[in-house]
Amino acid sequence: MKSITLIFLISAGVISAQHTLQLPEGATSPKANLEDVAWIEGHWIGEAFGGTAEEIWSAPMGNSMMFVFRMVNDGKVSFYESGHIQQLDDSIILQLKHFDGNLKGWEEKDETVDFKLVKLEPNKVYFEGLTMERINDDQMNVHVLIEEGGNTEEILFAYKRAK
Repeated sequence: MKSITLIFLISAGVISAQHTLQLPEGATSPKANLEDVAWIEGHWIGEAFGGTAEEIWSAPMGNSMMFVFRMVNDGKVSFYESGHIQQLDDSIILQLKHFDGNLKGWEEKDETVDFKLVKLEPNKVYFEGLTMERINDDQMNVHVLIEEGGNTEEILFAYKRAK
């Protein structure tokens, strides 16, 4: 599988995406707290990039909701992510780090990939370049803006709650 890099956009006009948003230049994230996104908690399985995607989210505790993610292609782990949604002052932020299948980090030691909160709706949270949508108690869609091989596109992770 080709290396996948999340793309950071400075303004909404840089790229046209259907489900993801960007904070306007100079804007700050709206007020929010972890209880607004507590519905994300759970064990989720879906398909993406020709393989199986899995996310496991904890309940809010200690001003964060932690998660782990793995992408499996052809019976092997392509990459992992580890991160959290963290309470940051009066808002929330999603931060993560990537690792290859052997747990070699993609980002530098002290760097994280940060997604600032753009907008919050009931059952939907918009971070910069990443939107999470609760379809029902057992389904969640995650739309992620990515760059792969020089092309930028929005990818859908259609998850179902693991039984």
